[in-house]
Amino acid sequence: MAYTALQLITRAYYLSQVVSRGLQTVSGEQVTDGEYLLNALLDVKASDLHLIPYFQEYDFNTVAGTESYFVPNLVYADSVTFNIGVVRYSMIDMTRKGYFSTPRVDNVQSLPFSYRVERKLDGSQIYLYFVPADIYAIKIWGKFGLTDVTLTTDLSLTYDKFYIEYLRYALAEYICAEYGATFPDESKAKYMEIRKKLMMISPADLSIQKRTYFSRQPALDWQLINLPGWVPF
Repeated sequence: MAYTALQLITRAYYLSQVVSRGLQTVSGEQVTDGEYLLNALLDVKASDLHLIPYFQEYDFNTVAGTESYFVPNLVYADSVTFNIGVVRYSMIDMTRKGYFSTPRVDNVQSLPFSYRVERKLDGSQIYLYFVPADIYAIKIWGKFGLTDVTLTTDLSLTYDKFYIEYLRYALAEYICAEYGATFPDESKAKYMEIRKKLMMISPADLSIQKRTYFSRQPALDWQLINLPGWVPF
């Protein structure tokens, strides 16, 4: 069943008690304010990765000679790999300084063994090095979230019901702050309970992988580059 942004806004007003359920209706001006506050809320949530529980796969193909690619709604990349046929190859996540300011030959086109992800408006830009020499199937596992919705946007196509319920409580708190009202204590307690549970769903993988020349773990450096053959994931 569809759950539109307008439904969320209306129910958030009733939850906040700024509008009395059964006695008042949410006016046009209040709907406009609610849409603005919901989009502001979604933008803020996109900066707090603990409160976005959705990891999903995103696939795209590289273009020979093209270094960067835009991925819509991506707020965090947990892993990036590429395939040649049925064989998957790992890639190294580089720091900003490591990717953009260390010495390298810019026009080398080969297998893209390293990457850097930078947040952009409404998504992220992913940079690949070496610059892809051919068409490779890139697979990203990361967190995605909406940052801009309209009143007719069906939230149920992106979020589970429990997350929509969390947004309802969060938006109700925003509405109270906007209108100078007090968020009811019972609702605030319920909101904090939902928020606490949400932070435990699908946490990021914080395991550490060490590089060593005496194991089969891939580590991209000049010694590995000069070895023949490819190292699969």
